[in-house]
Amino acid sequence: MALARIGGWKAAASRYAPRNRRDFHLDNHCFKVSDEVREAIHSRRPVVALESAIYTHGFPYPENVTLASHLESTIRVHGGVPATIGVIDGIARVGVKAEELTRLAAAAGKDTTLKLSRWDLGFICGMGLSGKIKIGGTTVASTMLLAHLAGIKVFATGGLGGVHRGGESSLDISADLTELGRTPVAVVSSGCKSFLDLPRTLEYLETQGVSVATFADGREGQIDFPAFWTRESGVSSPTVVHDEKEAAAIIYAQNLLSMTSGLLLANPIPAEYSIPLAEMDGVIDAAIREAELHRATGKANTPFILRKIKELTSGRSIPANQALIESNAVRGTKVAVELSKLEKELAAAGLESKSTYGSLGPADTSTGRPMTRYKQGLLEDSGRIIPAGQSSPFGRTGTFEDQVDILVAGSVAIDLTCDFAPLASPGKAEVMPQLHTSNPSTISQSIGGVGLNVATAAQLCGASTRLCSLVGDDLSGRTALEMLGHLGLQTSAVQVMGKGTGMRTAHYVAVNDTKKDLVLAMADMSILEEQPERFSSTWESEIVRAKPKWLLVDANWGVETLRRWISSGKSAGAHVAFEPVSAEKSARLFSNSTKGPLKVFPNHEIDIATPNAIELSAMHAAAREAGMLDRQDWWQTVNNLGIHDNTRDRLIALTSPPLVDQGIPQQSIQLLPFFSCLLTKLGPQGVLLTWLLKSGDERLSSPDAARYVLSRSPEGGSEIGGVYMRLFPAAEVVSEEDIVSVTGVGDTFSGMVIAGLTKGKTLEEMVKVAQKGSIMTLKSRQSVSPRLGELKRELEN
Repeated sequence: MALARIGGWKAAASRYAPRNRRDFHLDNHCFKVSDEVREAIHSRRPVVALESAIYTHGFPYPENVTLASHLESTIRVHGGVPATIGVIDGIARVGVKAEELTRLAAAAGKDTTLKLSRWDLGFICGMGLSGKIKIGGTTVASTMLLAHLAGIKVFATGGLGGVHRGGESSLDISADLTELGRTPVAVVSSGCKSFLDLPRTLEYLETQGVSVATFADGREGQIDFPAFWTRESGVSSPTVVHDEKEAAAIIYAQNLLSMTSGLLLANPIPAEYSIPLAEMDGVIDAAIREAELHRATGKANTPFILRKIKELTSGRSIPANQALIESNAVRGTKVAVELSKLEKELAAAGLESKSTYGSLGPADTSTGRPMTRYKQGLLEDSGRIIPAGQSSPFGRTGTFEDQVDILVAGSVAIDLTCDFAPLASPGKAEVMPQLHTSNPSTISQSIGGVGLNVATAAQLCGASTRLCSLVGDDLSGRTALEMLGHLGLQTSAVQVMGKGTGMRTAHYVAVNDTKKDLVLAMADMSILEEQPERFSSTWESEIVRAKPKWLLVDANWGVETLRRWISSGKSAGAHVAFEPVSAEKSARLFSNSTKGPLKVFPNHEIDIATPNAIELSAMHAAAREAGMLDRQDWWQTVNNLGIHDNTRDRLIALTSPPLVDQGIPQQSIQLLPFFSCLLTKLGPQGVLLTWLLKSGDERLSSPDAARYVLSRSPEGGSEIGGVYMRLFPAAEVVSEEDIVSVTGVGDTFSGMVIAGLTKGKTLEEMVKVAQKGSIMTLKSRQSVSPRLGELKRELEN
């Protein structure tokens, strides 16, 4: 029977007109979007919203913490970005951090913890503004509203509210249904709980203009609308979708049509957890009778019935509940992934949707039109990050691909090079500038930074490369973004720090003598060194999305962020390379970290390090001072290298007496357990390759490589095969007059080596090619020679 014929209250349920979102700032005193979620939305990555009432009012602590962590991990594993939504300290937050999620979960069961629907949001945020700190879990209705304000289009939950039995008299209707009628978000749920009136619920949704579709899951014929714990409800679904691609197409079509209502995608509970319909009907009838007996009505009705169902099913409803929630998270992620693909494909074809489906953001009051993403980011004192690759004032920087060969995490800086240029003076040949006074010089400016230089070199060598970095919202930052676009680098992960953060774009000043040798350098990399921990999840999701073969990290990051980069890259299956940057910063690897000390072979986290001689010595000293050369696991690894005390002559034969006197090969060997491979850049003396070979490496049995095998591991089950050491002489002796700039020479070498490894070249081959590239940069006015592309043929052959 149609709901309009029952009590005549269908007209009273007319759809609310959608509110104008003008002047709605994505960050204000009541609403915050996490940096990870913001970046993902702006770069069209798949984002899935999650409610928090399930943690504050559904599961007890600490089981709810486990569930929350598991759901977010599930979404990440399937290629999405989770956006758990809740209210903390009176602020509605989209994409809560780990510690915030724990606070929400720990608040479960407390009288002060609120369960929030749409109408509660103003109250709780107002209390927050008045100084009364409040915490609340968001229901389906409030989660939908906040997700839409942030621009999220897919929301995965457990079950939907609906029309309660007897609703034709009580008008007891969940706000979830009304919200679906006025908020354009696709909700993935296991239908509605079967103690509700399912036929009237579907009728009400039709009145609200809400499309309802159930996933067929390979079934043919009539498909039932699911009833939470039960796959078959006896109520036919209005429409059916066969896969996530179809669901994504419907979402996109509603967007194109500027529809302001939502979409309900019903995902049946996994078959192995489904409770038979007849059994559940009996349980629910008994639970409803108990609720009537105890007069549990209104907000108290659903929690009471759920408790009784748990009792009457001997607890079977709980694992079923968890299974369907996880299933919905997976399904929602797959839908979001397909939607992301569709949006990118149509955008590339020039058919990008311009509708209001969670994409407008605040209006520009000067024009009345939607404000550009970049202009939003320049709101006064916003104090937030802006994804540069998607919305800089210079247009999209570089091309966008999900998967890349190399992900580079490092600095972007404005480089100032000061070459001492003494005035002509008879009989006086000055080489070094004088301290404590002004010196005549030739000063040039360029865009650089170790991370950028490495990424540029790798890109020029044909490896698809994405740069992850930070710049300030200042003139230097905008200049850097413009130049990055000209270089053609993928910079979707370069982020702009809002003015409210007080962070500045990095700068590097080099003072050189007349021979262009570095005398002194000053670097301001505080934007990376002071990077708050809140950005870590953004970078972790970038690694998962990019699926790089190699992650190259420079040491400009602070200690904790540096270690987080390395461990995240290793966890994602990438090889990890480390560029030490400077003597002082190279030692950061061995500083105290919450990640614990560096691991040794075969569990090492870093596959290749590329220090110069000074940086190598600094790392060795730092490791020794930190006690890492006294650890039992380090000693065991060194013992398995098979190196004897009488190796000095052998080291001299493989390198040179001066290098041995400096202790460079000895220090390299002692650091091998942490890196497995060291490429020490020695300037005119060449490059020293020190390599911990695995057991079975072909070099151990190759006649050509035999002369470079320093030692062989004793037989006995160790994974270590031996040590390979080879000094590569300089590719060319460059005269002083031909040296233009030393800035970027080492970075060029590192970037080229890793680029070649992604193409299947051997280390030995790449050292020789990268040395040639370094000479090109040495003779170039730019931080990385644009001529590197001439060496691509050597990499491809």
